[in-house]
Amino acid sequence: MQDREEWLADTLVGLADTLVADFDVIDFLSTLTERLVELLGAAEVGLVLADSQGNLRVMAATTERMRMLDLFEVQTNEGPCLDCYRSGQPVLNVGLDSALERWPVFAPMARDSGFVAVHALALRLRDQVIGAVNIFHTDPVTIGDREIHLAQALTDVATIGLLQERAVRRASDLSEQLQRALNSRVVIEQAKGVVAERAGVDMDTAFGWLRGYARSNNRRLAEVASHVVERTLPVGTLQTAAAAAGPRRADPWSR
Repeated sequence: MQDREEWLADTLVGLADTLVADFDVIDFLSTLTERLVELLGAAEVGLVLADSQGNLRVMAATTERMRMLDLFEVQTNEGPCLDCYRSGQPVLNVGLDSALERWPVFAPMARDSGFVAVHALALRLRDQVIGAVNIFHTDPVTIGDREIHLAQALTDVATIGLLQERAVRRASDLSEQLQRALNSRVVIEQAKGVVAERAGVDMDTAFGWLRGYARSNNRRLAEVASHVVERTLPVGTLQTAAAAAGPRRADPWSR
């Protein structure tokens, strides 16, 4: 099992490695959300990025419940991610029971979804804020200064990676990159529904199968999703590959 230093080094290297020909932004952002869950012991994490008009778009989430809650937050235009993105400052250790006045629509919805405490960190480089991450706990958890510092370091490295990838590929600015990612996200959601319906599994499992197959075969997640939607990649193939891969690795921070 990895120790914390090794885990942190691997995570930072992975988040910094965006200068590759087959860079997959959806997989990259999904990796960031998963690592934040491991780091903070969070129940679930979601991530939003701003489009060229400054509107937030849900780009990654560790569970389907988290994705739907992020969508609700964006649609109602209130919540920790919105506050964090607008101010560029973190939202830390907020209990939902005490946030009803601050977020009168969002807080009850989040609480009814089973969450108790929320946090948000900005994806930012100096004065440029390109998005934010939501961090949700199902218990009244208080995140300490050390964990917040490390979590912000991961989001900062991810932000630098995204902006660096844009700078190197001058032909595509951030808004165009985001639009491609949004288009990919639509196809991935369609594929999740296809896999879930045909295999009789939940949406989180369906996404895990898609992502696992893409990684093990060195293919882009959106490409695999497109083949599933077009029925050129059988759902049974994903299921077989997932069974062969076995269970996900244990949390290296649970010691």
